[in-house]
Amino acid sequence: MRVNEEGWDEEEGLAVTSATPTPVALSPPPVASSGLQRLVVGYALTKKKVKSFLQPKLLALARKKGIHFLSIDETCPLSEQGPFDIILHKCTNKEWQQVLEDYREEHPEVTVLDPPSAIQHLHNRQSMLQEVADLNLSNSYGEVCAPRQLVIMKDPSSIPAAVAKAGLTLPLVAKPLVVDGTSKSHQLSLAYVDTSLSMLDPPLVLQEFVNHGGILFKVYIVGETIRVVRRFSLPDVNDYDMENNEGIFRFPRVSCATNNAEDADIDPCIAGEAFLLVH
Repeated sequence: MRVNEEGWDEEEGLAVTSATPTPVALSPPPVASSGLQRLVVGYALTKKKVKSFLQPKLLALARKKGIHFLSIDETCPLSEQGPFDIILHKCTNKEWQQVLEDYREEHPEVTVLDPPSAIQHLHNRQSMLQEVADLNLSNSYGEVCAPRQLVIMKDPSSIPAAVAKAGLTLPLVAKPLVVDGTSKSHQLSLAYVDTSLSMLDPPLVLQEFVNHGGILFKVYIVGETIRVVRRFSLPDVNDYDMENNEGIFRFPRVSCATNNAEDADIDPCIAGEAFLLVH
């Protein structure tokens, strides 16, 4: 799994401005007397990622573990910086990818997360859920389900008829088909009645809304380590909502780090069924 996915994009924490002409260390080198082996992690991240990822708690833990973070200056040759034990990056332009590939050939002892050759960008939400359906997990322990969905490419006026033909049940969540990292690609809409469907803006994916207690479980896997976090999501829909809402309700980005729900009280029934909700 990519350790630098979009779920960590919150405008908090420490930042390194683009005006910085030289690499900046965000945690001082461990004291030699500590007995810890020094590990140097070079990072090439966007300013937004630096703010969200290099949080004070992480930096404090890193110091205790003997980990030293060093900012990489992309305007200078990578071979003249470091030395690094690990390079953590999220820069996707072809020039940078070639720089990393050349560096890996010269320094095979350095771990690059992730190697450019191992990165594939998935921009289509339809593909995301299709992969889950292809896993055929129906006979697994418990139950893993994906909401039924419908892709609409154009002509908003055709949406009500297309939904009826597909047999989808309202309410429906509308999500942009293309995931390109922009704020628009994370906007969600909820439609309660079929007459409002023509107000949507294709291309998009329509998914049946599944009540899930207003909580999402996000699972991060790095090697053998599994981390599950809870985030607030869209609230459940009841009969009153269905009878008293007719328009399209648009929601800002949900399930991001600022919507942390680790301390929320959760209905035990939520654990009874697991639905994969791809945002």
